[in-house]
Amino acid sequence: MVSTRRVAVVTGANRGIGFETCRQLAKHGMKVVLAARDEAKGRAAAERLRDEDLDVDFAPLDVSDDGSVRDFARYIKKSFGRVDVLVNNAGIMIDGNEEVGSGASGVMQAKIETLRRTMEVNVYGALRVTQALLPLMPKEGARIINVSSGMGQLAEMNGGWPGYRISKTSLNALTRIFADELKETGIRVNAICPGWVKTDMGGAKAPRTPPQGADTVVWLATEREVPTGGFFRDRKPIPW
Repeated sequence: MVSTRRVAVVTGANRGIGFETCRQLAKHGMKVVLAARDEAKGRAAAERLRDEDLDVDFAPLDVSDDGSVRDFARYIKKSFGRVDVLVNNAGIMIDGNEEVGSGASGVMQAKIETLRRTMEVNVYGALRVTQALLPLMPKEGARIINVSSGMGQLAEMNGGWPGYRISKTSLNALTRIFADELKETGIRVNAICPGWVKTDMGGAKAPRTPPQGADTVVWLATEREVPTGGFFRDRKPIPW
């Protein structure tokens, strides 16, 4: 089956920025696939959006598992035949979780296993999913958007949360590599910083709302003319 509508895939989308991104892309008339590792939460999230009369389907996806990614790509190919927008939103921030109050969120106390787990989801997960879905992306007009963070900016790098910071810097590098290798295809590849957003990850003190966090993603996904290989916050380029 090949869809005649634009199809968007959003990973890690059962809550927060990913969930709001699904909502906004569906409001732009896209068929949206809400992908999440937790099947019960993912199905419930998709149902909430369908209750708003939005065209959103759920599909299970663990970005850290090769088999799950292959199964997901097969499902997308069979069900829709295309992907016009891929939002690599799935991510974790686990520095310091192992020993609360131990100072483990500092680089001198960082555990290699924490960094390894973070990279597996935040970087290798985005790589796996992008590689798997690229064959389904039209060569003109398709978009890949990686949800990064200002905490990964080398221009403003400081201490704390080393696993998360290193993973987002690596995701930025991955963005640039894909953008360069795909520059002749018409597929646009960019990264965004949503800012500090009030989500389960961002916490209750964060000043920004999920709609504010999702805005630049949606802009890059829907604007007729966008650059490639850029890093954006609030629709404006920021330093790497």
